[in-house]
Amino acid sequence: MSRNTELFDRACKTIPGGVNSPVRAFRSVGGVPRFIKRAQGPYIWDAENTQYIDYVGSWGPAILGHAHPEVIEAVQRAAVDGLSFGAPSEGEIDIAEAIAARLPSIEKVRLVSSGTEATMSAIRLARGYTGRSKIIKFEGCYHGHADSLLVKAGSGMLTFGNPTSAGVPKEFVQHTIVLDFNQPEAVRAAFEQQGNDIACIIVEPIAGNMNLVKPDAGFLETLRELCTQHGALLIFDEVMTGFRVGPQGVQGLTGVTPDITTLAKVIGGGMPVGAFGGRADIMDCVAPLGPVYQAGTLSGNPVAVAAGLVTLKLLSEPGFYDKLEQQTRKLTQGLSEHAQAAGIPFSADFVGGMFGLYFRDGIPRSFDEVSSCNIDQFKQFFHGMLEQGVYFAPSAFEAGFVSSTHTDEVIEQTLAAAKKVFATL
Repeated sequence: MSRNTELFDRACKTIPGGVNSPVRAFRSVGGVPRFIKRAQGPYIWDAENTQYIDYVGSWGPAILGHAHPEVIEAVQRAAVDGLSFGAPSEGEIDIAEAIAARLPSIEKVRLVSSGTEATMSAIRLARGYTGRSKIIKFEGCYHGHADSLLVKAGSGMLTFGNPTSAGVPKEFVQHTIVLDFNQPEAVRAAFEQQGNDIACIIVEPIAGNMNLVKPDAGFLETLRELCTQHGALLIFDEVMTGFRVGPQGVQGLTGVTPDITTLAKVIGGGMPVGAFGGRADIMDCVAPLGPVYQAGTLSGNPVAVAAGLVTLKLLSEPGFYDKLEQQTRKLTQGLSEHAQAAGIPFSADFVGGMFGLYFRDGIPRSFDEVSSCNIDQFKQFFHGMLEQGVYFAPSAFEAGFVSSTHTDEVIEQTLAAAKKVFATL
């Protein structure tokens, strides 16, 4: 029995499904998950000491590669002084100032411990600020596992959603309207019918949780226009894209300014951190200044803040994002060329250090189009690449990530492996 299998069997006895987050279980691709022992740069090693080129990157945070020496040093230095205080520390101010300096849409920011906590709090804030109950989200956009967000579209365009998880009463999602991504007219119709009751729109401005799906030209601009017109707030969920696709996230790439932004992943440099921020008049509604309650024992954890501060500093080096985008382009173009040569229906897209792979002709624009991908071919590709020492996300519905340590040599090794695998599909 392999060491990974042994660990998985053992884990299943005390951990539901043997994992602490569902996608890790390999259920959508089959097989036994790899239990990771260590990571360095663009590589991870499993429990059997098998090395893989990693394109998951802890689902985005490892933009500098794993175990960057300056980040590790900052964490070690902070840990010596204590792991948690439950009281304010100067580092919290430093990272709040760093975030606000980089994102003009943010005047004030509240630190939390996860992306889920950030989006949950942002929606509560939007409801408290507007005095309204209903929210709009989009099919395929994932904003964490808060009850009101675990919802799928109803049977009609403007019907309220149905829970997608047991344990979520229908009453918890009765105020959630689920629409199709990249369909601005549906959003316009929702506001025409229920605009006085809509507190906010929450959107991944570039989706990463139904694989990578970019907004059509004008889509985000329409969301901004409608929110302004009807007195609702626009929330950009940049938990995944924040400081990953560019120095100012998607809002910097598009010029569309949200009222509230949620962040996580990169701002923690691999440690558990989240944040939500926006205009001062909105953020001043949060306790202790305002009536919207939010609290967290580990919010602004000094060790996590230390990792995030060093990460943000290193991302500010001249040319960082240009180089990252260049490497991601090499990867996606190379994969597309090898798939085409093998006669495999395939397309790929990217932005910054984030990419999507689709086993279909043409880049998808919505959840339905992503769902039309050849999932069986993806599974074969995933396991074939795993055997070749390349670790992609174990799901056809997840974006991938490139780090600054994915050198030309690493990309070339990946493409050589992909050429072999495509030939077998």
